[in-house]
Amino acid sequence: MEENTKWKSLTYLIGGTLGLATGLAAAFLFIRSRENSEGDHSITSGQGVKIGMGIVTFLRNIMESTSK
Repeated sequence: MEENTKWKSLTYLIGGTLGLATGLAAAFLFIRSRENSEGDHSITSGQGVKIGMGIVTFLRNIMESTSK
C-alpha cells in the first residue's frame, strides 16, 4: 500500500513544481511584454478567454497523450 502512495506523492510533487515554474515563467513573460508596450496594461475579457482556452487545450493534449 505504501508503494502506491509513494508514486502518487512523487507525481504530485513533480507536477506542482513544474506547474509553479511554468506559472512564474508565464507571469514574467507577461509582465515583460506589458512593460515594453505602451497604453493599457489590463487584460481584456477576450484575452482572458484565449488564455483559459489555451490552458484547457494544453491539459487536454497532455491527458490524451498519456492515455494512449
